[in-house]
Amino acid sequence: MKLILLALTVTLFLVQVTQAMYCWSKLGRCRTACKDSEAFHILCRDETKCCVNPKHVSVKTRPLNATGSLE
Repeated sequence: MKLILLALTVTLFLVQVTQAMYCWSKLGRCRTACKDSEAFHILCRDETKCCVNPKHVSVKTRPLNATGSLE
């Protein structure tokens, strides 16, 4: 009985540890360092980086002023 309880405890602990934390509407993952194929976008709740595939990150552009140049 103690062996079953120990196995159950270890299994539940491993499930908690290995769960990935998602961010950016589940398009990104919270990591301490992004992979080469990912872009850092925002910070996660635990202050790790939200690493997202660059195709999901919108690029902000500034509007042109009256002369046609950036402000």
